[in-house]
Amino acid sequence: MYYSSGNYEAFARPRKPEGVDDKSAWFVGAGLGNMACAVFMIRDGRMSGDRITILEELKLPGGALDGIEYPHKGFVIRGGREMEDHMECLWDLFRSVPSLEVEDASVLDEFYWLNKDDPNYSLCRVTEKQGQDAHTDKLFGLSDKAQKEIVAVILATRQQMEDKRIDEVFTREFLDSNFWLYWRTMFAFEEWHSALEMKLYLHRFMHHIGGLPDLSALKFTKYNQYESLVLPMYRWLLDQGVTFRFEHTVTDVQFDFQDGRTQATRIDWVTGDGAEGGVDLGPDDLCLVTIGSLTENSDDGDQHTPAVIKDGPAPAWDLWKRIAAKSDDFGRPEVFCGDIDKTKWESATVTTVDERIPAYIERIAQRDPFSGKVVTGGIVTARDSSWLMSWTVNRQPHFKAQKPDEVVVWVYGLFVETPGDFVKKPMQECTGEEITQEWLYHLGVPVDEIPELAATGAKCVPVMMPYVTAFFMPRAAGDRPQVVPEGSVNFAFIGQFAETTRDCIFTTEYSVRTAMEAAYQLLGIDRGVPEVFNSTYDVRYLLKATTRLRDGAAVDLPGPNFLKGRLLDKLDNSQMGVLLTDFGLIPEHAGTVARERADDAIE
Repeated sequence: MYYSSGNYEAFARPRKPEGVDDKSAWFVGAGLGNMACAVFMIRDGRMSGDRITILEELKLPGGALDGIEYPHKGFVIRGGREMEDHMECLWDLFRSVPSLEVEDASVLDEFYWLNKDDPNYSLCRVTEKQGQDAHTDKLFGLSDKAQKEIVAVILATRQQMEDKRIDEVFTREFLDSNFWLYWRTMFAFEEWHSALEMKLYLHRFMHHIGGLPDLSALKFTKYNQYESLVLPMYRWLLDQGVTFRFEHTVTDVQFDFQDGRTQATRIDWVTGDGAEGGVDLGPDDLCLVTIGSLTENSDDGDQHTPAVIKDGPAPAWDLWKRIAAKSDDFGRPEVFCGDIDKTKWESATVTTVDERIPAYIERIAQRDPFSGKVVTGGIVTARDSSWLMSWTVNRQPHFKAQKPDEVVVWVYGLFVETPGDFVKKPMQECTGEEITQEWLYHLGVPVDEIPELAATGAKCVPVMMPYVTAFFMPRAAGDRPQVVPEGSVNFAFIGQFAETTRDCIFTTEYSVRTAMEAAYQLLGIDRGVPEVFNSTYDVRYLLKATTRLRDGAAVDLPGPNFLKGRLLDKLDNSQMGVLLTDFGLIPEHAGTVARERADDAIE
């Protein structure tokens, strides 16, 4: 397997791998990563779909990419997926999956046209004082010290950031800035999370630094992620003859270790009715396992019932623990799943049932929620919320089954153990109705109207997720296994807890990238895996990000004016000077102006 970039590799069709007709593939989990890997095996590896079986604990595919309507509860989305232009593996996947909405178009075509016609951006990113615009003016508010801390993290090696917390490499000057507010609420970072992941995110999204304040960096699907992404891929795989076995909980994978060669030899499972089973694997039977899970043991409450924290047996994590016990090369799951208090947060899906609440949404979003177009343009964060509550309204309808007068809203809080501002209870103890009350308070609904409006104007389903940020826990090399461990004959690990150093986690792209790497290595597919977009190595993006981090302020060169003038004159006549001027780091004709001021001072 190798990495590549450019159209030459992007449009090449690989030759059929030798021996692929003799191979079969067994997948543990029907999430995005495994489904993507199956697509790559069929499309690029020419494996027949009827030789692929996908085992899934749940009754439907998609994993964390969800969206469902529960009878008597309402619509539920546990989380949303923010996407951008340069998710190279993701778009490589969906260019080949037919749209269910648009005739003679792929999912990528549909997504591309939608976001061209209706580009995403926010008109109000932060509120305070019960729904008032916080007027952050798209500024980061980073002091010189905070800017230097960001640069230090970017320049540090990966090893220097291992096993460190964010609050160990950044001071309060950074953590009190608008930049950190935008960043943490967009990506769900806590101060105790991994400094290494923070570094990787800064590198990965260097080209989108300027889009943080108004979320113009982001793109979204037409509907929830299940209907827009999972269903088209599921239908395509079924059409190719792929077998899905739902309500199959895989309990263990057996391996044979001999002379530096490791082969998966058996998959054991339990079905929904309690029957034990499994399949024996030979060297041509491929085993691909999604390890860990951010949505494992999620619990749904309802309008009158809080969601609970389920800290008991967790099948996905228990499976990885059993696998990891067999070899040091299979990772250390306890690093990620061992402290639920640091990996949990709660989301809630609010469905409005008439036009009263949407009027308050429109006041903040400055867009009509019923227009069918972008509404909030991403999350709105209530800066003074004790829960650090954020909420978003995507294009409506967000579910095809919505009624015309319904709006689906996604709400989440990072501080679930802190009492609220209107509801004097921690979010994790609140019913759907109480979470709605707290949200309405920060939406600006008059206090005396909140209880009645929360009871009759909406229904809410809270969801507690004990492991939702498990992959952000401080880690070191070896805590995550390689996608294809050294010596593997027939198996690979896929998903957010498999290690590919080329990308950062908590993205759809990461799951698909691990899937592509697994398929290409196990089948010997002779085509490059798309390289991560190289904005962190492009001087233009670096200069643009530098300007943006300084809120547009030019660099103040030290020293006397006559020396500044001579230095800037030199820059004026160079390509570097053109770049620095174009990106606002030095004013246009700054050298001439500085020299004239120096001459005036001398006279």
